[in-house]
Amino acid sequence: MSVRFRLLTEADVRSVLTIEDLIETMKSALERFSHGRVVQPVRTVIPVQEDAFLGVMPAFVRARAGAETNLADAAAPPDTALGAKLVTVFNGNHARGLDSHLASIVLMDPATGALLALMDGRYITEARTAAVSAVSSSLLARRTAQSLAIIGSGVQARSHLDALSRVHNLRQVTVWSPHKAHRDQFVEWANSAAAVPRTGTDRKVTAVDHAGEAVVGADVVVLVTSSPTPVLENGWVKPGAHVISVGACRPNQREMDPALVARARLFVDSRGAALVESGDVVLGMQEQRFGADHIVAELGELVAGATGRRSDTEVTVFKSLGLAVEDVTAADLAYRRAAARGVGQELAL
Repeated sequence: MSVRFRLLTEADVRSVLTIEDLIETMKSALERFSHGRVVQPVRTVIPVQEDAFLGVMPAFVRARAGAETNLADAAAPPDTALGAKLVTVFNGNHARGLDSHLASIVLMDPATGALLALMDGRYITEARTAAVSAVSSSLLARRTAQSLAIIGSGVQARSHLDALSRVHNLRQVTVWSPHKAHRDQFVEWANSAAAVPRTGTDRKVTAVDHAGEAVVGADVVVLVTSSPTPVLENGWVKPGAHVISVGACRPNQREMDPALVARARLFVDSRGAALVESGDVVLGMQEQRFGADHIVAELGELVAGATGRRSDTEVTVFKSLGLAVEDVTAADLAYRRAAARGVGQELAL
């Protein structure tokens, strides 16, 4: 008996998922993870070249107690899901006209293990990362936050501007990246009709010539770089700011001044992953700047009501590494919506 599955391209996935969907879906996924309803190891990373690696990220999302899975309900959060993402990071890809981050997601039937879907994971990675950052900012940034600094100007910079505009009434957005042409292209896109109508804000987006100029005075700071060394200095970050660090996902890399990490109230998506994968955490501990207890909480614990920001002058940092449960729950939602709407190709093995 052949196994039938649905093949979803990036365009298919984009057509059935929105940033708003993913912000809500990520809240549920993070809470489940932090409360033991997800079986997932820390990702396996295999070096391929000096600047390239393969990551394997499986996850099984357990059903809520007493819940019954309803695959026909394309709007409801998944009660259970099973799958894995294969992600590659090849930093030399830009010279070949390819994205540096590529991914595929395999989704299986939790009842039988049979293949349900094979889909593009590049867009899901891009969008769910920004959605998780938006969750962090909604929980940890000051309620009056109106200014955003973005360090980096690639696809994650674009997705983060989109997602953070959903949770803050942004008035001023400033971007810096090492290449002037790239940051100018970002500003042109951000101020175009392609970007502005999606956010519904009257924000002003500008580029500057120095990272510090972008950061000083910003309520929210987003680091979306490929730099293995710090791009953000402690002295630039004002009291009360919220910092989101998305890059530096290897234990020998850091993108924040270690003094900033030590100064701030630190939050993560996964304690287990942060203590193994994040150089901003691992190197700080090796240098005896702080211990493992410097991590205040996981984001999923905040979703469930744990204490986050305690005052308007505290600096908060969210170190994002990305979790398999985020990919699998996003893929499950995409699959159920695609199946309900007849999107994608149905194939047989």
